[in-house]
Amino acid sequence: MICHMRAQIRRSINNIFIAKGEDGREYTLKIKGKVLSKEKWEYNPIAVGDFVEISIHSDNEGLIISREERKSEFTRFLNKVGLNQCTCSNMDQAVIVSSIKSPVFNPRFIDRCIASVRGCPVLIAVNKEDLGVSYEERDLSLYQSLGYGLVLLSAKDKKADSLIPYLENKVSAFIGPSGVGKSSLINLLTGSEQKVGTLSDKYNRGKHTTNHALFIESSLYSIIDTPGIREIIPPFENPEDLKHSFPELSDVGCRYSDCLHNGESGCIVPFLVEEGRIDEGRYAGYLALLEDLMAVHDRIVKNRW
Repeated sequence: MICHMRAQIRRSINNIFIAKGEDGREYTLKIKGKVLSKEKWEYNPIAVGDFVEISIHSDNEGLIISREERKSEFTRFLNKVGLNQCTCSNMDQAVIVSSIKSPVFNPRFIDRCIASVRGCPVLIAVNKEDLGVSYEERDLSLYQSLGYGLVLLSAKDKKADSLIPYLENKVSAFIGPSGVGKSSLINLLTGSEQKVGTLSDKYNRGKHTTNHALFIESSLYSIIDTPGIREIIPPFENPEDLKHSFPELSDVGCRYSDCLHNGESGCIVPFLVEEGRIDEGRYAGYLALLEDLMAVHDRIVKNRW
């Protein structure tokens, strides 16, 4: 007898999905035929965190029939295939994990991660506090002034307790580049045994260890571990939407409400930057992101129409 139920995707590898059903059991799933139509610019129809309807054909196997609309997601553009890829979904918050040294803190990378998060708040977790860092450092205090939560941690010294209040009763997606200690933090917080990598001596950056997203449950909270990222372009979208990821660029009083702050007549952002009211580095990062999105748009228009 075929049984239908709601389930949540916990892991996916090569179009094979592991999901937890509403009965508390885990099922191995495939997508039923071509019933899941992808969005126009979407690479994968199913991501870790997705809620799906499944049909069970045996004790632990079944098919995915449909996917519910995502309430939040972390999605980036894949240059190689020219499509957006959702890495994880339906989290209550995104925790962007970085380090202050080894590898060095990269605010422009943080900005790109923030711009790739949709539908949930962002918390910035800076690991390797043991290498020397304080909340007063300019790059860190800037994000605090913009309204982002910020926590300093040290997986090496087993200091992650300050992060726990932010995680309780939530699903949090941990996002960041390789080598910042993301898997070490998750192991410390959940008691799991995620593979921990090392740094490349040549480039002082991480080697990939997590190669697919994984939903990890603990008694107080759940964490979605995501693969380390080296390059990131936010999802293909209306370039005007990019401003939502830069709160200091919203409602600044430009002549036109649809101003992209990219040299338009009547744009006052360059003057605000000159006066120090908008951070010069953040604005330069915004312009670089905008240029990337414009290039993506031109490429897609050329290739698809």
